[in-house]
Amino acid sequence: MATRGKKEKEYPPMPANWMYKRGDVYMMDLNPYSGSEQGGVRPAIVVQNDDGNFYSNVLLVVPLTTQIKKRNMPTHFIYATLPKYTAKKRDIWTAETLFHALEVCDDPRLRLCINLSFSCSLRLGELLGLTWDCVDISPESIEAGRASIYINKELQRVDIASLNALENKNVITRFPSLSSRCTTVQVLKSPKTDSSIRTIFLPKTVAEMLVHYKAEQDMTKDALGAEYADYNLVVAGPLGMPTEQSTINGALKQLIEENDLPKVVFHSFRHSSITYKLKLNGGDIKAVQGDSGHAQASMVTEQYAHILDDDRRLNAQRFDDFFYQHHGAEPEALPRAEQSTPKASPVDTDAAAALAKLLADPSMATLIKNLAKNL
Repeated sequence: MATRGKKEKEYPPMPANWMYKRGDVYMMDLNPYSGSEQGGVRPAIVVQNDDGNFYSNVLLVVPLTTQIKKRNMPTHFIYATLPKYTAKKRDIWTAETLFHALEVCDDPRLRLCINLSFSCSLRLGELLGLTWDCVDISPESIEAGRASIYINKELQRVDIASLNALENKNVITRFPSLSSRCTTVQVLKSPKTDSSIRTIFLPKTVAEMLVHYKAEQDMTKDALGAEYADYNLVVAGPLGMPTEQSTINGALKQLIEENDLPKVVFHSFRHSSITYKLKLNGGDIKAVQGDSGHAQASMVTEQYAHILDDDRRLNAQRFDDFFYQHHGAEPEALPRAEQSTPKASPVDTDAAAALAKLLADPSMATLIKNLAKNL
């Protein structure tokens, strides 16, 4: 092994099956080296994306150094300051737009996907990986308000070579390739984090949608017989094979274009779901985290803190009423019925009008009430 004329410090080996993350910095032994290659034991930063880190048998890193005596080269970054990243706010549909879209949607599969993502805060991969053995929609469960789905896997398309090199690690089901020339394959795999494994309770209306959808799917199975490849998938293709994410995204794009709807991506329904759940439950972040599968509650607060702005605005008004307006006195709390209610803003009035319009539709009212009941 080549060295640079001094004994390198020894570091303990990494644990087996360690999961490298993009942006992590490790001490790495870059020996042996040849020519102008970096060598020795030095810190290096992982630059490969996390999917590649999980499936690939190659790890892409950039070596780091404190030496700045060499002449500047285009590949050198000296005291680099990364530009501040500002997350772009994702557009979402209002409840009124969402239910209008469901009314004009004539694709049963897309309609079910939208309802499941919105009511259960699901990622598209989780939705497409859902199997009927993880769905509890028995009449008893629906009647008792215990209908639920269990999320313990996700559908993903991965590189075949990497999958073989890892000996199908964390893969539950490997679906057959449609062509011998295809370099990728769809698999059902375990979620990336343990927090993504969760039980989500279904609103009664959505549970009944699943009952109807399963009945239709069972009729298709009986009609096709052996031609139907039964993988027990809820959202399956016409012949039972898994549904591509691109298929759902394409159907949503077509729905938007044909009905002149605001442009959103499918993941926006998950954001809409979390937004309305926070509004309905008064900002109970832990309850929403249980549905969304975020690893930490802080991930919810960082992305959705603006939802609680109304409550914080009311707190400021109450603070002014009970402290500054009384010139520092200790005011007695008013009986609940006598407490003054801050004047509604035009935004509050518009939101109330939209909600009233939704509740006027019995089916929509049932869905929203059951969603709030199950939070």
